Amino acid sequence: MKRWWRMTALFCIVLSLSAQKSSAAHASFPSYPSFPRFPNVDDHSVIVGSSFKPVNDDLTDDEPAASIKMTHMRVRSEIAMRYARTAIICNVYNPSKKPQEATFDVLLPDTAFISGFTMTLGTETYEAYVKERKEATQIYDDAVKQGASAAHVATKARDSNDFTIKFNVEGRSNATYRLRYEELLVRRNGVYNHAINLHPGTLVPKMDVVVHIKESQQISVLRVPELRSGNEIHATEKDAQNANAVIRRGKNEREATISFTPNLEEQKRLAELYAEKTKKTADLDSSNVGFDSAEKDNEVEGLLGQFVVQYDVNQPENGEILVNDGYFVHFFAPSSLPPLSKHVVFVLDTSGSMGGNKIEQLRKAMIAILSDLNPSDYFSIVEFNSGVQVHELKEAKKALTPYYTNPDSPVGIVPVPALASPDNIASAKIIVTRLIAVGGTNIYKALDVAINIVQSRDLQKAQTNSANVSLISQYNNGTDQNKNELEPIIIFLTDGEPTVGETNRDRIITYLSERNSGPNKATLYTLAFGENADRVFLRKLSLRNDGFMRHIYEAADAALQLHDFYREVSSPLLSDVKFLYPRRQIKEGSLSQSRFRTINDGSEVAVVGRVADNINEITPQVLGLRAERDGRSRKLYEVNPTVPVTQNKDEYLPLERLWAYLTIKQLLDKSDAGDTSQSGSEDDSSEERPEKKALAIALKYSFVTSLTSLVVVRLNKTDVVEAVDVETVDDPSFSPFSASFPLKNLTYTSASTDEGLTVASSLGPVLFARATNRHNSGASFGGGPTSGAVTHKPYSPPMADYENDYDLEAYEWTSSIQVSGTDSLVLKVNGTEVVLNLSKDLVPPKSKGGDPECFNSLPLTAKVVATNEGPASVCVYISRCDAARHISVNAYQTSYCLVNDRYAGVCCPRNEIDK
Repeated sequence: MKRWWRMTALFCIVLSLSAQKSSAAHASFPSYPSFPRFPNVDDHSVIVGSSFKPVNDDLTDDEPAASIKMTHMRVRSEIAMRYARTAIICNVYNPSKKPQEATFDVLLPDTAFISGFTMTLGTETYEAYVKERKEATQIYDDAVKQGASAAHVATKARDSNDFTIKFNVEGRSNATYRLRYEELLVRRNGVYNHAINLHPGTLVPKMDVVVHIKESQQISVLRVPELRSGNEIHATEKDAQNANAVIRRGKNEREATISFTPNLEEQKRLAELYAEKTKKTADLDSSNVGFDSAEKDNEVEGLLGQFVVQYDVNQPENGEILVNDGYFVHFFAPSSLPPLSKHVVFVLDTSGSMGGNKIEQLRKAMIAILSDLNPSDYFSIVEFNSGVQVHELKEAKKALTPYYTNPDSPVGIVPVPALASPDNIASAKIIVTRLIAVGGTNIYKALDVAINIVQSRDLQKAQTNSANVSLISQYNNGTDQNKNELEPIIIFLTDGEPTVGETNRDRIITYLSERNSGPNKATLYTLAFGENADRVFLRKLSLRNDGFMRHIYEAADAALQLHDFYREVSSPLLSDVKFLYPRRQIKEGSLSQSRFRTINDGSEVAVVGRVADNINEITPQVLGLRAERDGRSRKLYEVNPTVPVTQNKDEYLPLERLWAYLTIKQLLDKSDAGDTSQSGSEDDSSEERPEKKALAIALKYSFVTSLTSLVVVRLNKTDVVEAVDVETVDDPSFSPFSASFPLKNLTYTSASTDEGLTVASSLGPVLFARATNRHNSGASFGGGPTSGAVTHKPYSPPMADYENDYDLEAYEWTSSIQVSGTDSLVLKVNGTEVVLNLSKDLVPPKSKGGDPECFNSLPLTAKVVATNEGPASVCVYISRCDAARHISVNAYQTSYCLVNDRYAGVCCPRNEIDK
């Protein structure tokens, strides 16, 4: 029988997995990354090209075909320096004689960049590479012309992107896919949240999740809450913890491994809980409450929910700078400072579309937010619909009189902002309980009035301490003589788009951004309430005014979402923060954003860059304004750290990837915040345009962004490539983040060429490399020290008595990497030499304090697990590990370690030591 897939002329998949320049894809950070939602206009496209002959008649029968079964689902996350790299590996089996289509939804945080995709169908492997979107679109069109089918995939989760993978599986055969993505975890309210969506759609016989964290500072907080539906706000220390998650901490408290392995019974229980939670917290604006149409009550098996790991590290008082292989990251999270007093202007939409549950949730949230104001804060409440009203607190004593404001009527005298005293807060709560929804949406006038309030000279004069004026003026080079000592913040909430007054969005953004300038420029945070808010417009408006946009979902917990957001921005500790680096120490053009309007309590900022050549140290300066004890007066804040620059490469620090990720994110933000009124005035082909720079970096590092897409191609049988095998996930030679295959002999549509496809990846071997350059190496899920392509330097012949000198007779492979005349082994990893000392002592060296635990162990047929007797694998000198006798140099590349920070060690299974 000629099987259908052997007759396939080509198999081309264009995964348009780009984060579209859309409302869903551009929320600032992922708060609620997993809840099924309705399709919208921002759908992503997936096409699967397949041209195969019908199944032979002799394979058909009258009985229905047995459905495809998922046999394995494994997730591996490696987190280092807040940078998370995750791989999802799934295997399915088709028990029927007939070929069948398998469909899987993969749910990712919208801040994540997909960085790789591999699929094995039977004996053939398909690999993805990143192309510019225009070229990928051409491939898409060509595939459609050749008969490929197209499907639309909706964004189905809060601040997440949902992608569907469809492919045909031959009868009685297996298929495996591996999807890799990366993201920088954001610190909010004092913790980093790493969320993994477990939505296989069915109960899986083998499912396990392993998250490995390795930080440079001690892990001070580590929590694993119960699986969540994804429709809740972030868990806190008060929430119930996951009793089935196993947490193992390293001895130095800077490392931890979290594992979760639910069996079928536990999966069924979790699926039932997921269904219950989803119904309770379903989006109120969805007619299909809780599920898409295909997700009926009897079909929710396997929708387990969201596995979340929350952690924090000890935050050095003056920040932390890490340098590795020519790149640096500067983390800064100030604490133990009094919050700056602020002036908050709440601009609240009460148009007709806010009726019902929306206005009720707004009232509830505002009551909680008003209670959180500090005694030294000031606030104003601006309500708008067709017109605008600035509320005076004396209204609380009057009877409620519903009104409808004429949009053309003047606002009148703007009341002075109110001090957040108990009496004023009580009056304000009465006012917000009376808010009613009526009329249109006059966004322009509402924000114009809010800016007028912030710019009020009466408020400035009343609150400015004359002694501090000269201090602040000096800090800002004399430009801020009228600097308001209250930090001005505008919190703007709307559920729609401008329908009254000025409705041209570009003119609104341009005019308001010009008005909101000078020493008292306010940070503008916009909250897009529900699905009808114009999130693209609101995002741009925020970016142009030093803030960000957050999507508030119209769900049962909308009030909690609003309050949770306010907590993030309500305690600024520093303002006007500048990170200054001597020009000679940093490569020109490599520095990311280095100025920040404010840094809030519980948050963290990161600055990345490239270190100049021949520099021995970095001496940055951090400047800002902090509050005096009264919270109102300000004084200068200054930190002057010094960090040495070493030439050694620490493999577990993914600083180059982190630099690329953060640089792309900020370039895309800059592009999105561009002045559209001036569009066309700049040369579209200019290499200095933010999107051009972002595209170049995305292509180099194989990141799927709004500018790039994945293209999956079928490899010819002559290609040398390893098939994806879910069983090899825990093998140190298996790299979840790298993929390599030759440039030649790829099968794809005519729109693709071999030109420009050599994309280097610092996480693993070159993505596209000729067979002669291919090496079996890569990053270990277990946190091993190596994470890159391996090349070998031709070493001098070893000394004749090499094995006898170092007691390594049984470890013949070590002779090929020992340098003649030295007591050391030398590895070449990512262009950097790693030197490991050898010992001539009869007794092998041992680590002080006992053998330390490690996670990049040598593979064994019989796997070892941690018990009460000790960890599964520990770092020991080579000659103590019997399992290392007949390994290859490549295997050692992924499992080496240092004993006492100098001797050649290996991560050895516990039961293979000292035999």
